[in-house]
Amino acid sequence: MNVFRSLKSRNFKLFFYGQSISLVGTWMQKTAVSWLVYQLTGSAVLLGVVGFVSLIPSLILSPYAGSLVDRHNRYRILVITQVVSMIQAGALAAIIYFGYNNILFIIGLSLVQGIVNAFDVTCRQSLMVEMVNDKNDLPNAIALNSSMANFARIAGPAVAGIILSAFGTDICFLGNFLSYIPVLICLFMMKLPVQIITKSTKSIWVELEEGFRYVAGDKELSSMIMMIGISSLFVIPFNTLMPIFAKDIFNGDAKTFSWFESAAGLGSIISAIYLANLKDSSTMIKLTTIAGAVMGGSLLFLAYAPQLPIALLFMGLSGVGMMAQSSAINTYIQTHAVPEMRGRAISYYVMAYQGLIPVGSLLIGWVAHLIGPRPAVLIEGLIGITATVIFAYYKSRQAAVKTI
Repeated sequence: MNVFRSLKSRNFKLFFYGQSISLVGTWMQKTAVSWLVYQLTGSAVLLGVVGFVSLIPSLILSPYAGSLVDRHNRYRILVITQVVSMIQAGALAAIIYFGYNNILFIIGLSLVQGIVNAFDVTCRQSLMVEMVNDKNDLPNAIALNSSMANFARIAGPAVAGIILSAFGTDICFLGNFLSYIPVLICLFMMKLPVQIITKSTKSIWVELEEGFRYVAGDKELSSMIMMIGISSLFVIPFNTLMPIFAKDIFNGDAKTFSWFESAAGLGSIISAIYLANLKDSSTMIKLTTIAGAVMGGSLLFLAYAPQLPIALLFMGLSGVGMMAQSSAINTYIQTHAVPEMRGRAISYYVMAYQGLIPVGSLLIGWVAHLIGPRPAVLIEGLIGITATVIFAYYKSRQAAVKTI
């Protein structure tokens, strides 16, 4: 099938299968952490804090990570990050099992995972091109990778909702710990081309500066990164408030919260399947614009949805827009950045995408505390629509200049 064509590459197939299991565990843990924090504290602000510390390292460390993975063996870095993530999940399971339900411990371990992710995500994205035999299949591999992540976003919260109700949060964390076993087995089975590392005579700080100049000097790349940055700061963090929507607005429980996460995941995987069927990356700018409008518009309706099924419908549509926008921008950067700068270009995407979400999580938590969760989500939808209109206008002006 055309949609699975990149799985012909053995290395990517192993990566795909291993990560499919591991990411279910990751979303189980993410759901359990959010529910546990709100259950222990009842605080929208602390929900934002946990989201902040788990992602803020990507804002600070991603450019450094991009330079690091361009200088060292990406495969070895990926193995190390997976092992450390496994240890973090085990530590979280242990402190909850033994009754240390201390919010500071939870925040600290979330910070550790955030630091690991700053290197892990940049490394995985830049290694993707080495896993695929036919480079024309790279956009398909990126879309399938996103499909996998968003399938996990459906399955993980759904499984977490059942486990939380029946067994408790510690079992969710233990499940995530065990989920790293298959991904490590698959990594050890991979046979990647030997990566020839030429020892750089430049300091890593010089390479950091070169990466910034390259991205800033390319108007196409920089505008795409700015778009995902605005979305990550002002729009995507609406997810932070979903425990409040589930528990307080719709009088639900852990299962209700898992439905919100799964609805967004379902929308995302539908979007990813569409992207996986695309045969080229020439429409990524247009897709970015459409996706931004869908995401912003769905939040306007989600904010004041009168009933749970309607809220879940627009949560699903927000997932369609969120997935399409982030994947289209990711594909554009990977297919347009020059090879020697790919790691650093991707690192700025990771910084803008994952790094700004925690700042937005704190911001939306504070705004929701002041004016309530519904008006806060409405404001995010309005910002998303406004940013999309400005982006579309800028791109049309660029196209007009090129035709002159």
